Amino acid sequence: MTLQKLNIKPGVNRERTNYSNEGTWYECDKVRFRQGFPEKIGGWLRTSANTFLGVCRSLFDWADLSGQSYVGVGTHLKFYVNLGTAYNDVTPLRATVVLTGPFTTSSGSAEVTVADAASGYLSGDYVTFSNATAVGGLTIDGEYQITASGTMPTSYTITAASNASSSASGGGTVTAAYQINIGTDVAVPQVGWGGGLWGAGTWGISSSTANQIRLWSQDNFGEDLVFNYREGGIYYWESSVTTVDRAVEISTLTSASDTPTVASIILVSDSSRFVFAFGTNPIGTTTQDLMHVRWSDQESIVNWTPSAANQAGGLRLSRGTRIIAVIQARQEILVWTDASVHSFQYVGAPVVWGSQIVGSNISIQSQNAVAYANGVAYWMGGDRFYKYDGRTQYLRCDVRRHVFLNQNATQVEQVFASTIEMFHEVWWFYCSEDSETVDSYVVYNYADDIWYYGSLARTAWLDSGLRLRPLAATYDNLLVHHEKDYDDASAEDAVAFTASITSASFDIDDGDRFSFISRVIPDVTFEGSTADSPAAIMTLIPKETSGSGRTSPASESGDDSGTVTRSATSPVEAYTDQVHVRVRGRQVAFKMESTAEGVAWQLGSPRIDIRPDGRRG
Repeated sequence: MTLQKLNIKPGVNRERTNYSNEGTWYECDKVRFRQGFPEKIGGWLRTSANTFLGVCRSLFDWADLSGQSYVGVGTHLKFYVNLGTAYNDVTPLRATVVLTGPFTTSSGSAEVTVADAASGYLSGDYVTFSNATAVGGLTIDGEYQITASGTMPTSYTITAASNASSSASGGGTVTAAYQINIGTDVAVPQVGWGGGLWGAGTWGISSSTANQIRLWSQDNFGEDLVFNYREGGIYYWESSVTTVDRAVEISTLTSASDTPTVASIILVSDSSRFVFAFGTNPIGTTTQDLMHVRWSDQESIVNWTPSAANQAGGLRLSRGTRIIAVIQARQEILVWTDASVHSFQYVGAPVVWGSQIVGSNISIQSQNAVAYANGVAYWMGGDRFYKYDGRTQYLRCDVRRHVFLNQNATQVEQVFASTIEMFHEVWWFYCSEDSETVDSYVVYNYADDIWYYGSLARTAWLDSGLRLRPLAATYDNLLVHHEKDYDDASAEDAVAFTASITSASFDIDDGDRFSFISRVIPDVTFEGSTADSPAAIMTLIPKETSGSGRTSPASESGDDSGTVTRSATSPVEAYTDQVHVRVRGRQVAFKMESTAEGVAWQLGSPRIDIRPDGRRG
């Protein structure tokens, strides 16, 4: 018998057929590569049991002068500032009105009709009532969500905490404070000519803002926060107030001058602290120009009036139809339109900020599809990946077809990118072909120039910076710390998650004769495991021919597997010395998998015991 060492190249390759990929990995989930060898990714732990409302699309952390750390959390319903374990609702107000006797109750029902003919509300919006008097046995004070349309736009309904004792109308003189209109959490595909991908400017980018999901941009101005939602106003939240208060529009601040009324994205520059509004209204008009850029005076959030005495200004980009994404890079601001990449650099008065095109004929999927790591910008385009390191170029991708052929093209706005710099990784999260929620990811390891992928439901991500570990948002309305232990601890009780990797098929011997495999000699470490006896499953998957499925008969030649278990942790880690299997075929694939709690593993170079077994099937 012969022991054959399995030397499999790092990274996953799906650009060729399974058999032609011999010597590579072909499938994986929740696995990364370290020093060229696959290992299970770290687990996650919720920051607290507290939850927020809505699907989170934006996370941003910063600190005040005392070192207190904050996280801005933007959802399709609300905007929060996370402090400790609390989610403080700082959602700006859109309108505050006084209503007289607006409530109508129905005996035995919690549904209350509110009469208001002029406040621009939408179904799902939030409103806070104060100073109301009792009507129908109910006192309508506090925050409510508009749950039905009523006879909109002249009235709407809310749901009280209890049933009314009688049918009545009234409520006295009531103050109604309406929060900004809510957004959508799933993109609504357009239909008809000009809908969907046609006329979008780039593949997958909707040409109508009415169908876009709610996306936020946020940045700190010193110890305070500036933020905006796409095609909405620009807001300011002051961290130094004695009590957590709502954010306000910058136009309401003292000495505000010519502040933008609408923007697609905002950013605060590292260089000299200018506030930028991208896709904004030019000075002197309230009409939004999706290609126009303005910036405030240096070190000012309120002065946007250009003059010889300050550095406020603006310009219009020349190539494209709308600005899609913006990031702060090293000594420049990178701006993506639906057709080009521009570099903004500070040049001083009188021009102040100069712009030049550094990439053209490109695509980008969403506002959040860009990540910046190690001095390089990486982004996900309509059908390929790109990078910019001083010049724009395509990024070689070994899983390109797997990603783009299995992506829901109607939900590309949900795509977001981030980094895990401790492992030299850029992650992109996206919706798979049959999903309207984010459920898949693809990873580029820029240190090793390799790719891998998997499934994970997340809605926003923030790499470690002010925190020890990456922070992510889930569809359960929680924030979770990643790379913590090796289980899913997003609920009160931790549960295991499956991590696996499978090689492409490779020839046993010369691929002509059948061979028989009787055992596997493991090479694996369980370092970091919290389970007393961590275990992983090694499986051999044989084939009769390169294009076939499993060999037959299954009783003699089907998949066979064995469990590798750690039996000692010191002084030298010991584990199962051999796994006995019974596999016969011309080709075989190797799979490593773990499904139990508290298990961490890294695979090395296992060996298989082979003997010839004839030519016939």
